[in-house]
Amino acid sequence: MSVPHPHASRPAPSQPNTMTELMVTLLAPSLVLMQLSSPARLGAVGALLLALALPLGWAAYTAWRERRFSWMAGLGVLSTLLTGGIGLLALDPQWLAVKEAAVPGVIGLVVAASALTKRPLVHLLVFSPQLMDVPRIEAALAERGASAAFERSLRLGTLMLAGSFAFSSLMNYGLARWIVQSPAGSEAFNAELGRMNLLSWPVIVIPSTLLTLGVLFYLARNIRRLTGLTLEDCLRKS
Repeated sequence: MSVPHPHASRPAPSQPNTMTELMVTLLAPSLVLMQLSSPARLGAVGALLLALALPLGWAAYTAWRERRFSWMAGLGVLSTLLTGGIGLLALDPQWLAVKEAAVPGVIGLVVAASALTKRPLVHLLVFSPQLMDVPRIEAALAERGASAAFERSLRLGTLMLAGSFAFSSLMNYGLARWIVQSPAGSEAFNAELGRMNLLSWPVIVIPSTLLTLGVLFYLARNIRRLTGLTLEDCLRKS
């Protein structure tokens, strides 16, 4: 465009600290639910609305800062809204467990289905021109006659990634059913929801992250083995 953006001269905003993001989206909402849900404070509904507003506000701020709204952020917003709907409509707590399992479950099904296509999801996430020196890797694979073996490893890596989402889905359901027992919309429900959010990190998020890192390690090892290139050789030079 010939007309410069009105904020073009403004320096790019710095990336937020990961600890700040965890505080705003996880710790603060959990503390609000556990400490401010009594009638003498915000009440069950008020505390739930405040706890939901924090991650929603962060998602909106992130979208404004990055000038884009990713599909992962969209899923997070949808999950937050569904949790709010269950609490505000006082639905049976079992629906919270279903919701907790459904989000990673649907992602896992999409990832698994992509393994049947010409471009498995791992191919888009890892073997991308923005990250890897694709022409060099493809030339090395063709020279060694390993192109078909590489595609098989990408499909297997995609299925492994889908498995990590399946693990997360099952653990989400089990954790929600174990912790959240009180009627939705009550003070006890809010406190249990806060505890579930806090426990989700050591019980679900960290193991799922380790599984995903295992998939990436598997793919990196196969790239090195099939191409004969080092990982540094495979990375795209800026």
